[in-house]
Amino acid sequence: MDPWGPVARLPRQKIQELQDRKLRHFINRYLYPFSPYYHRLFDQSKINPKDIRAVADLRRVPFTSKIDFIASPPDGERFREFILQPDKEKIRAAWPPGKLAALALTAALRGQSAVEDKLMAEFKPSFMTFTTGTTNQPVPFLYSNYDMRNLSVSGGRMLDLFKIKSSENIVNTFPYAPHLAFWQVVFGALSANALALSTGGGKVMGTEGNIAVIQKMKPSVVLGVPSYVYHILREAADKKCDFHFVQKVVLGAARVTPAFKAKVVELLAAMGAKDVAVFGTYGFTEARSAWAECPAGPQGSSGYHLYPDKEIFEIVDPKTGETKKEGEDGELVYTAIDARSSVVIRYRTGDFVKGGISYGPCPHCGSTVPRISSDITRLSDIKDLQLSKIKGALVNLNHFDVIFSEIGAVDEWQVEIRKKNDDKFDVDEVVIYLCGRPGADQQDAENQLRKKLLLATELAPNAVHWVPRAELIKRLELETANKEKRIVDKRPKE
Repeated sequence: MDPWGPVARLPRQKIQELQDRKLRHFINRYLYPFSPYYHRLFDQSKINPKDIRAVADLRRVPFTSKIDFIASPPDGERFREFILQPDKEKIRAAWPPGKLAALALTAALRGQSAVEDKLMAEFKPSFMTFTTGTTNQPVPFLYSNYDMRNLSVSGGRMLDLFKIKSSENIVNTFPYAPHLAFWQVVFGALSANALALSTGGGKVMGTEGNIAVIQKMKPSVVLGVPSYVYHILREAADKKCDFHFVQKVVLGAARVTPAFKAKVVELLAAMGAKDVAVFGTYGFTEARSAWAECPAGPQGSSGYHLYPDKEIFEIVDPKTGETKKEGEDGELVYTAIDARSSVVIRYRTGDFVKGGISYGPCPHCGSTVPRISSDITRLSDIKDLQLSKIKGALVNLNHFDVIFSEIGAVDEWQVEIRKKNDDKFDVDEVVIYLCGRPGADQQDAENQLRKKLLLATELAPNAVHWVPRAELIKRLELETANKEKRIVDKRPKE
């Protein structure tokens, strides 16, 4: 049984004690004995695993990052070194007498094969997902049956935060792929005993098929990638569909701004839905888990509620690696404390969190678990644009998402970065493609856009093109790709 209820209401001191205890146990009983990568890292760094006794001691451990998975050993498969690999000798050396006695009793009562089956279920990889390739080299992350139970637990906890009952129907439009988002929904719904249909997104059933399924199944909950869910709702609204039954929209795999939530609510209101709640979620492949907001009212965000019995999060300075205080901005760092198969600790996510982590009770649901601010930016989305031959500029591409969401006349958009005259030695150009809502004042919208962009990024686009919706949908690959091509960098790679 999942102890989420009691954990979610623990005082901060008790949560700290729980994490300290689980960290000690995990490092000494599982990570150091069974992980080839971390065993070598601890030894090379002259770290005694017994000295890692509390969360504060994690500062002694070097960071892990995406580059550690692609810096290939001779066989080219570094990811294997992050998989826990116990054997009889390692288990005897690492586990306490009581745990070894329990295994011996199982062998005496049920045979040695029962012990082997138990250990196989705990450690043997049986499921695989991949990173989405921000390094241009997708990395596999493996799950044992133990990890699959954790995936179900995190999914169930998310549905609990959303207040989704087992009597509700769910339509999952995340793209069918070996990626976390799709499978988190599948196993979360199974855990909560809720009826869910996973359509596989646009590539599998197409937009028409997804609309037809929603009309027939009448789900109270729709889940998916923000851009594709918006596309489905917009197409359905154009067809004057009745979606009055939709009560909750859950979005993941991309940033969700308050203005975007408002657009979703507006579209659904036009189709008869009332008091719709829109939730953002956050997850990443390396954690094999996702986290969610609780109901926070129109355009609000409670932050992503964490699972302190499953992981530890830190916020660090992206440049110095120094740990930041509560509420301070910085890069998110993840440590597993209840995982098997592929395991990482002190993993630098590359995600910058404005507002950091909060430890006080949630003002919306009263939960006492830590919460990550929902204002998250990919550090890799900060681009160096050589806008003149004299001076370059660092531009946070996430500003585009916020700005376009705030301009009501803009329905879809794409930003293209390219070289002037296709000459790799010339200056960069920023070209914006837009389609507007029916009756939109394009000139007014363009004026707003240029003003907001200049204020937020000190950037003026070289050109703005208004194109038909069908053309922009094709450019974005909304119905064919796992992720829309929202910002396209066409500059030659060095």
